[in-house]
Amino acid sequence: MKPIRDYLTEPELAAHIQRSLDEDLGSGPSAGDHSSAASLNPESEGIATLRAKESLVFAGCEVAEHVLHAVDPRLRIDWAHRDGEHLEPGTSVAHVEGPLPSLLRAERTLLNYVQRLSGVATITERYAALIADLPCRLLDTRKTTPGWRALEKWAVHVGGADNHRIGLYDMVMLKDNHIDLAGGITHAVRRTEAYLADRGLDLAIEVECRTLADVEEALGLDAITRIMLDNFTPAQCRTAVERIAGRKETEASGGITRETLRAYAETGVTFISVGALTHSAPAVDLNFKARLL
Repeated sequence: MKPIRDYLTEPELAAHIQRSLDEDLGSGPSAGDHSSAASLNPESEGIATLRAKESLVFAGCEVAEHVLHAVDPRLRIDWAHRDGEHLEPGTSVAHVEGPLPSLLRAERTLLNYVQRLSGVATITERYAALIADLPCRLLDTRKTTPGWRALEKWAVHVGGADNHRIGLYDMVMLKDNHIDLAGGITHAVRRTEAYLADRGLDLAIEVECRTLADVEEALGLDAITRIMLDNFTPAQCRTAVERIAGRKETEASGGITRETLRAYAETGVTFISVGALTHSAPAVDLNFKARLL
C-alpha cells in the first residue's frame, strides 16, 4: 500500500492539518478550547479509545498521528489496527494517552479526518469487491472535496481502487465541451498534439466518445491513448470494446452504480471510473472516548 506521502508532502499535510485545527481552535487572543480549559484540571492525564461504531475499512493512521502531534507532542498513540483493515462495530482501533485537555482538543479534528478517509476507503472497497475477479480496473475521478483531493485519492487507493488523473495538469482529457467548442474530435486532438509538441509535454490523451461514430473517428487518431465511453449502455459498451479490439485503452463512465458496475466490467473495458467513490462517500462512524488515568 502506498504511503500518504506519495500523494502529498509532509509540509502539505502539516499545512492541511493546521488549517483544520485553526478552524476549530481559532486564532488570536481568543483562540483555544475554552470548554476543556474551563472544566478540566490542566495537569490531568487521560487515555482515549478510537473505536469503530459500524463496519468499515479504516484509513488515516498517519494523518491521525500528525493531528495529535500538532495539538500536543506529548500525546502518544498505540495502534491496534492499520490502514486498509476491515473493522467490525465495537473494534478498538487505537488508544491515545496524554494530557486530558489535549486529548479533547484533538478529538474533533482527528475524527473529521479518519471518518472521512475511512468513508471513502469503505465505499471504494464495496465497489471494488464487485469486480475483483475481473481484469477491469476501478478508477476514481476529480469529483473530490475542494482541498481534500490528495487525501481522498489516497483513501481510494486504500480501499482497493486505482486513481485516474490527479488534476488538469497530468493528463489530457478531451470531454464534450472541449470537443464541441473545438469543432469535433479530430480538430480537438490535432490542436492538442500541436500544443503538447510546442511545449515539450509528454501527456496521455483521452477522448470522450458519446456515440459509436465518435469511437470510429477516435480510432483513426494515433495520438489518442484511451477512449472514454460516456453514458453508453453495457450493450453499447460491449460493441464499442469489440470494435476497438485492444487498439486503445477503454474506459466506461457516466452514471455507473453498484448495481450496474459488474455488467460494465463484463464488457471487457480496461477501466471504469466512478465519481461516487469520493463525491458520494458518507463519513463512517467512529468515536473517541476519553477517561482519566
